[in-house]
Amino acid sequence: MDLEKFQNDVYEITERLGKNLNDNEIPKLNYVRQRLIDLYKENLVKINHSVLELICAANLIGRGYTVDAEKSVSDILVCDIFAKKGDGSVIIEIETGFTPPEHALDTIDYYTARIMSKIARYSQHCSKFSLATPVIGLLPIPKIFLIPPHSRDKNDIIKAQSLCNRYYKNPPIEYNEILNARLHSVYLIHIDKGFAKELDPCNYVELTEKLQEKSEVDQ
Repeated sequence: MDLEKFQNDVYEITERLGKNLNDNEIPKLNYVRQRLIDLYKENLVKINHSVLELICAANLIGRGYTVDAEKSVSDILVCDIFAKKGDGSVIIEIETGFTPPEHALDTIDYYTARIMSKIARYSQHCSKFSLATPVIGLLPIPKIFLIPPHSRDKNDIIKAQSLCNRYYKNPPIEYNEILNARLHSVYLIHIDKGFAKELDPCNYVELTEKLQEKSEVDQ
């Protein structure tokens, strides 16, 4: 653990992010920074993930939200970013694409199941749930979450539930969690330039499909 290096990095990124905030908004970002420093001292966060959280936090603070990081929202869930404005609340979960070595041979299924389980579980605890990822990564968002709950096919829900529960059994994902899960947006995070762009999930999936089709053609 290198506390001095961590502190230097988070101070540098918050200084850069603060240039786009008003004077009364900077203390809100500093609060998130100190929260992450305290968690780092307990060996609960890493620098790469913390930088992503600070960029997302700055985006929300600039839009009038009060932001917390690594907040408990249930007995088993701790979210990356929790924000409030008026009666509304936002949860952002950041995904970097990491998968553990034990899933080296089923990486895509595992990662897809993790995305689905996060949408199903976290979206119950906020007005608006979003995923975030660096621009260098692609999120495998199942199309079932692009369809309104009342229009989702029962068989598709069961398939999604089965995939989730192949990897997440404590507790398992319930049918109604898949049925009612909501994904409101996807944030693309540009780390070097220090900003996050919010996209509609349908537009994000369309964009990633085009990129994948192009890569297949270029091979």
